[in-house]
Amino acid sequence: MFKRTAAIVKKEFKQIWRDKRLLFVMFFLPAFLLGIFGYAVSFDVKNIQLAVLDNDNSHESRLFVNSLLSSDYFELVKVIENDSEVKAILDNKSAQAVMIIPVDFSRNIIGNRKDADIQYLLDGVDGNTASIIKNYLNAATNRFNNDLLEKRMLKSSAKLSQPLDLSVRFWFNPDLNSTRFLLPGLIAMILIITAVVTVSLSLVREKELGTIEQLNVSSLRTIELLIGKVIPYLLIAVINAVLVLLAGYILFDVAVMGSYVLLFLSILIFLFAGTSLGVLVSVISDSQQVAFTIATFVSLLPSLLLSGFIFPIESMPFLIQIITNITPAKFFIVVLRAIMLRGVGVFAFWDQLIYLILFGLVALLVAVKVRNIKDAKI
Repeated sequence: MFKRTAAIVKKEFKQIWRDKRLLFVMFFLPAFLLGIFGYAVSFDVKNIQLAVLDNDNSHESRLFVNSLLSSDYFELVKVIENDSEVKAILDNKSAQAVMIIPVDFSRNIIGNRKDADIQYLLDGVDGNTASIIKNYLNAATNRFNNDLLEKRMLKSSAKLSQPLDLSVRFWFNPDLNSTRFLLPGLIAMILIITAVVTVSLSLVREKELGTIEQLNVSSLRTIELLIGKVIPYLLIAVINAVLVLLAGYILFDVAVMGSYVLLFLSILIFLFAGTSLGVLVSVISDSQQVAFTIATFVSLLPSLLLSGFIFPIESMPFLIQIITNITPAKFFIVVLRAIMLRGVGVFAFWDQLIYLILFGLVALLVAVKVRNIKDAKI
């Protein structure tokens, strides 16, 4: 069995080596996709386009505007002269937020007569971005209020202490960088796409070239053929995983906080599940076009939408949460975030590895069963 499987592995490596274009795509595409997606996919909102209608035009109002612009989050794109321009600016998307300062702003602040009102008008088409902008504006406004209170207390020589002192410390991702959170999901998505697509095309290529008949009449068993087909792409996928992790460290400064040995074993288990899924796709497909379409459908969409990569699984309906188990990326993302970001041991995610092993075994056994049924019909 070992000799027959090794012969298939050797044959597959030679075939891959002859196809220089495929070899280039397999090694270049994963790192390239990580760079593109890593910079494009982000929940961080910066350089918010802000327009200001300053009806007061005082030192205090300009001080408040400058307090917002001192951060990296806001960028002043227009100073509005009158109320009639506000609607046009939001309609034309010239600004994401409009701040309106009333006429009596400075008088109310200096005289401490009443609360000074500030109005913000936000473009709410993108609800998530609008909510983030609202939180930034609230934080900037509260910071300005605290500065005013401190100045007033200093002038009155009074001391005021807060009954509660809130101290918040973020673990694992101190700067709340969304790219650091999304990178493990990107790695899982890229690896499963490359693993499923390349393996699925391998066996189907034999069908289109007609060489599958020679394999069928040989002494090879189905399991030996499938394992021999999987091993070369599994090794290539491991190399891709190393390149992708290296690209993540160089481009986004995301280092592995946990054990490299545990990470390597987890990647092997995940790639076993992904390549087994690719074998299943190749068995049920009769052409490379069909195999590519099915492989892309079962790898890209589930890993993007149902894996927890972008959308939290806990927020999905219960039925959809059950459906999310169709993609091994769901389990691998949990493992990657645990090892890369939190640096924890296997006790925190051992059940995810069990799911991946079971997924790969089931997919491989189903592929063997389907191929045996097809051979029996022939």
